[in-house]
Amino acid sequence: MTNPTVLVAEDDEDILLLVATRLTRDGFDVVTARTGAEALELVRERRPQVAVLDIGMPPPDGLEVVRRIRADRELDGTRLLLLTAKAQESDVRRGIEAGADAYVSKPFSPAELSARVRALLA
Repeated sequence: MTNPTVLVAEDDEDILLLVATRLTRDGFDVVTARTGAEALELVRERRPQVAVLDIGMPPPDGLEVVRRIRADRELDGTRLLLLTAKAQESDVRRGIEAGADAYVSKPFSPAELSARVRALLA
């Protein structure tokens, strides 16, 4: 059985490395992107089971990436987790309305993030 593939899209290099390292150590195959455009390309190419998306990355931002993935019938099975410093209730609501399955606020625990990814796969 192959490991689940997780896309991590984050423009902050330190956070990208932290998340990718933790998820790899926890048994996921991780692919990374630094922009929304790169994230969309990789979702279409690699078909990850879960995409962890930063809201505030270079265009398109994480919310727009969520909307585009949800609008593409071929990507229906992709689970989407937004990772962001924007933790206001209205931000969470906008993310969920856009089609995100889960939301993790920065600062976050890498262990909690990994557990949320696992829960999305269950």
